[in-house]
Amino acid sequence: MSVPDYMQCAEDHQTLLVVVQPIGIVPEESFFRIYKRISAVSQVNVRDSQRVLYIRYRHHYPPENNEWGDFQTHRKVVGLITITDCSSAKDWPQTFEKFHLQKEMYGSTLYDSRLFVFGLQGEIAEQPRTDVAFYPSYDECETVEKRIEDFIESLFIVLESKRLDRATDKSGDKIPLLCVPFEKKDFVGLDTDSRHYKKRCQGRMRKHVGDLCLQAGMLQDSLVHYHMAVELLRSVNDFLWLGAALEGLCSASVIYHYPGGTGGKVGSRRAQGGSLSAEAGNRHRPGALTSNGINADTSAEIGRAKNCLSPEDIIDKYKEAISYYGKYKNAGVIELEACVKAVRVLAIQKRSMEASEFLQNAVYINLRQLSEEEKIQRYSILSELYERIGFHRKSAFFKRIAAMQCAAPSIPEPGWRACYKLLLETLPGYSLSLDPKDFSKGTHRGWAAVQMRLLHELVYASRRMGNPALCVRHLSFLLQTMLDFLSDQEKKDVTQSLESYTAKCPGTMEFITLPDGLKLPPVPFTKLPIVRSVKLLNLPTSLRPHKMKSLLGQNVSTKSPFIYSPIIAHSRGEERNKKIDFQWVQGDVCEVQLMVYNPMPFELRVENMGLLTTGVEFESLPAALSLPAESGLYPVTLVGVPQTTGQITVNGYHTSVFGVFSDCLLDNLPGVKTNGCTVEVIPALPRLQISTSLPRSAHTLQPSSGDEISTNVSVQLYNGETQQLIIKLENIGTEPLEKLEVTAKTVNTKEKLYGDFLSWKLEDTLSQFPLKPGKIATFIVNIKVKLDFSCQENLLQDLSDDGISVSGLPLSSPFRQVVKPRVETKPLNPQESSKVGDFSHVKMLEAILNFKYSGGPGHVEGYYRNLSLGLHVEVEPSVFFTRVSTLPATSTRQCHLLLDVFNSTEHELTISARNNEDLILHAGECQRMAIQVDKFNFESFPESPADGTQFANTKQLEEERQQAKGLEINSKLDICWKIPSLKREGEASVEGVLNQLVLEHLQLAPLQWDILVDGKLCDCDIVVDCKVGDPIPLEVKLTNWSKHSVGPFALTVTPYQDYQNGVHNYDLQDAITFVGSNTFYIDSVKPTKDSVYFGALLFLYTGDFYLNIKFHEDNCSRELPLSWFCLPSVHIRAMEPVVQTKP
Repeated sequence: MSVPDYMQCAEDHQTLLVVVQPIGIVPEESFFRIYKRISAVSQVNVRDSQRVLYIRYRHHYPPENNEWGDFQTHRKVVGLITITDCSSAKDWPQTFEKFHLQKEMYGSTLYDSRLFVFGLQGEIAEQPRTDVAFYPSYDECETVEKRIEDFIESLFIVLESKRLDRATDKSGDKIPLLCVPFEKKDFVGLDTDSRHYKKRCQGRMRKHVGDLCLQAGMLQDSLVHYHMAVELLRSVNDFLWLGAALEGLCSASVIYHYPGGTGGKVGSRRAQGGSLSAEAGNRHRPGALTSNGINADTSAEIGRAKNCLSPEDIIDKYKEAISYYGKYKNAGVIELEACVKAVRVLAIQKRSMEASEFLQNAVYINLRQLSEEEKIQRYSILSELYERIGFHRKSAFFKRIAAMQCAAPSIPEPGWRACYKLLLETLPGYSLSLDPKDFSKGTHRGWAAVQMRLLHELVYASRRMGNPALCVRHLSFLLQTMLDFLSDQEKKDVTQSLESYTAKCPGTMEFITLPDGLKLPPVPFTKLPIVRSVKLLNLPTSLRPHKMKSLLGQNVSTKSPFIYSPIIAHSRGEERNKKIDFQWVQGDVCEVQLMVYNPMPFELRVENMGLLTTGVEFESLPAALSLPAESGLYPVTLVGVPQTTGQITVNGYHTSVFGVFSDCLLDNLPGVKTNGCTVEVIPALPRLQISTSLPRSAHTLQPSSGDEISTNVSVQLYNGETQQLIIKLENIGTEPLEKLEVTAKTVNTKEKLYGDFLSWKLEDTLSQFPLKPGKIATFIVNIKVKLDFSCQENLLQDLSDDGISVSGLPLSSPFRQVVKPRVETKPLNPQESSKVGDFSHVKMLEAILNFKYSGGPGHVEGYYRNLSLGLHVEVEPSVFFTRVSTLPATSTRQCHLLLDVFNSTEHELTISARNNEDLILHAGECQRMAIQVDKFNFESFPESPADGTQFANTKQLEEERQQAKGLEINSKLDICWKIPSLKREGEASVEGVLNQLVLEHLQLAPLQWDILVDGKLCDCDIVVDCKVGDPIPLEVKLTNWSKHSVGPFALTVTPYQDYQNGVHNYDLQDAITFVGSNTFYIDSVKPTKDSVYFGALLFLYTGDFYLNIKFHEDNCSRELPLSWFCLPSVHIRAMEPVVQTKP
């Protein structure tokens, strides 16, 4: 026997072998449809008996194997069923002749045969025949199963007769010697009468009868016969048949111990047969068995248990039988099949190590030169058996050999599809799956080198199958999962192969369904490149949306009276992981930053890299990047535009690497750090872009609030200069700009500013709103720098060192004095120069203009944007006031303000004040200018009710009052400077220059004295003319502008003459006389009230007379300041009366 049956199992020893074959031309589909129905009748209850017959069907069986039917009766073909397609009566004789020829092939062993004819109708079909069945078609054959059952019953009758014939002890008859094919030539010439020969014949016959009993369903009888055969054959050293008897004993014991069977389908049929025989349970005869191996007779059960082998003895007997088979090289197939049967039994007993020994023995059994198909079958069965005993890697090893055998070079047409299918079945044995998710968790399982070899073989088989999509999928899987185990050269080779395949068939994220239904999942390249972190970026500062504060303030539910609560902290942590605390805006470009790493030893080109999102319609803007070899962490920014509003979740990213498109989800990347993946998209807002008339500044402002400045501009101004900043507001978005608010804030300066630094009129700009997309509005800001114009002490020291006198001028000096220019003398040591005053030091002023704007759907939802403009102003000094003093004027309500002005620029400068001529100052020149000003009534300023609360102490309040006084004085002076060569001009402020003494001199006294002579107000240089001899009315009026009542006062009027040489003549009793008293008594005057007193003078001589009014020193006048009693001078000119001549 040369063809092994690898599907053999121990329970097959009790089956009858029936061959089903076609005759003539029969469609394959029709044949196997009938064959399937026939093979379904695999066990039949014998009529009027408890026994069950088991049938084993084969559609192909080598005739040479049939020659071993005497050795083991289950190998003998006892039944033949032929199927033919005959459509006409003319073909019937030829068909029937073929049936007889087919019977002759197995004629020596056949018990019975049947011919099923399909398609023949008429007289021939109507003739009753037992060996032929006629059916109109393959669809109209309902009685096939019944015919098969009748056929099996006929087989049973023949089997039973043979059993009874062989089992009957006929001592007078000579027992024939049963032989296997290769023994016949060895027994020629032997002595047939010897005791040894007779025992051999008896032993072999006993073993043969045991086989027949087992096939006939008589398990107990077979055990008895097998035991007797073992004893007889052992005594004559008939090892081949002794092995067969031991194997028969093992098979019968296996049938008893394992009624479910040791092979898959056989066991299921046996379990089904148990239900069929249960009906005949009451008709058991002694020694008979039910189909599930339970004897109803207790005494028979005891006897069978004695003859039956234990599970351990079964394996020992199998080992012994196989050792006997091994003595005969022609019994290799028998030995191989015995090993397979023993392994199946050991698999049920879960004795894997012993089973592996049997399998290892089976591997080394030498058979004849096997065909390639037989080799594939052998290795496949070995693989399945190793799988059954739990040797998965060993199973995969033999299955891979079978796969390679399918594509052996000796095969004219290699079966690459079968090779590929077998290779797929080897994957679990090598801890390999085709799902990349299994390789993203934990450490690598299995031998990477073997796995890579297997994946390469899958790629090669796919290519030979002509399926480039499979090649790309397996190569992608190899590169993704085995990247850490590939050498640099292997990485290059694999990627080159992958690029060559993807040029024909790009890799996709679709499942690939194989013909057998297996689906290959997609392989995203999560390691090309490796992503370490994903961070959703906030919009640029100028584009970030802000929520308008509601009247109710923050949500009360977010507040808690506790400083810390673990429950709240935990819930907020979870929320932070889900949602980010900033928003994106519909229609604006949003960014996600990835930190990536290129693990390849060469430059990695990543194309079409973009974001994968859910929740909001999102337009991803793909990017292409090139990462250098082993680049380390490299930042990559992916951008996109949300088209709708709501919650958007960034699930991952997509790439195209080496022609493979990948969708990489963050859930499958456990090592990736992220600040959260969900963000809110709010409705669209307008976008404002500003451009200015000033140049951009290289200096960037850093406000304390941390806000970023989108644009920085710079300008250089002289102190006191004003310049217009023209800002163009352009709506570069898609929504109309409806609302605009502008605020300004000065930052990073210690300098004291006077007046409004920045001023504007927003109404002119708002009149151009709403600003449609693409439109431009103009916004004008006035920049006015007014710093302190006073000169520091160190500058005064410098000027004094240069011989310039800027203080202590005599009162008789002219109001203007030209001072010589200061000589430039700089010390050699630069550190010393920094100690002295640098009057040309440039000061810096920085401010931020903040534009708060909104519009469109975002405005409806209560959102706005901020845009900031940084303003950097370099202030160069223009003029300094080095000294300030006052001189009294001729009028008590006026005085002269003396200012020493220093030109600190490098250009000629003119300075002017209200009602004054221009004063020209050369570079570095100092001159004095005098300005006649009216005194100020500071006490008339109303005090704000908030003054007391705004200023914490009296000192601050006094400083604020002094500043207000300086502002009032400066507004009346109107001091301006011009630089003609630069065509630049500005203001000069004295606010920071005026000290308390000067302010007192400039302040109008609270007690206002008015003196009228002859009805004319006397002040300054006014001269009142009168006539000698006429009484002149004298009127004194006191107005109290102080906060308290004043008086009573007493004052005396004394006339005198000024000789203009320093001599005053008060002895004028003969020149002037008073009408009444020359002393005026004034009662108490309440605040804001006045009091008027009258008198008269009589001049007796002509001349210029002056009136000196003195106060009496009493308690009331002594309590008030002397400056409150400043009365105007009175100049009266007495002239001769005009004599009128009569005509």
